[in-house]
Amino acid sequence: MKKALLFIAICSTFILQAQQISPSQPMVTTNGEGIVKVVPDQVLIKSRIEHEGKDPQEVKKKNDAVVNEVIKYLKSQGISEKNIQTDYINLNKNYNYDNKTYSYVANQAISIKLDNLKNYEKIMSGLLEDGLNRIDGIEFKSSEMEKHNSEARKRAVLDAKAKAEELAGALDQTVGKAFLINEIETGYPQ
Repeated sequence: MKKALLFIAICSTFILQAQQISPSQPMVTTNGEGIVKVVPDQVLIKSRIEHEGKDPQEVKKKNDAVVNEVIKYLKSQGISEKNIQTDYINLNKNYNYDNKTYSYVANQAISIKLDNLKNYEKIMSGLLEDGLNRIDGIEFKSSEMEKHNSEARKRAVLDAKAKAEELAGALDQTVGKAFLINEIETGYPQ
């Protein structure tokens, strides 16, 4: 009796495995790309004010004075306080191995979002005149990014569908319903 049960268990295992290995439905796999070109209506300026010197208090005081001037300038240009953000503040002690001396570096990173691009050049010039001495990056953006991302996804799906129909058409076949859709982000908005 035990041998018969063992034989049935082994046969059941082979049957289950055979079902898993059986050929799948005919399938066409394609990738699609969706491109949406948009004129930016916002800009994010990643900036930094940085000073170096021998006395940490003097360096910090000098840096704070420039930060205050920069913020005052931005407010005078109608930039909302919510669009001016301190990202970080640092005061570091550095050692120079050549002359065996210490110096201090104070810096404060500020992100500035402009909702109107027409004053971009003027504001950048004013920031530099007020002592901003480092720009870490400028990102032009759209205030309707999610809407544009959604449109790009739709275009990517339609592109993949067109490719699948082209491939199946070469075999005088048609494409049925989608079996699997994956979103793979391969780049960043430019």
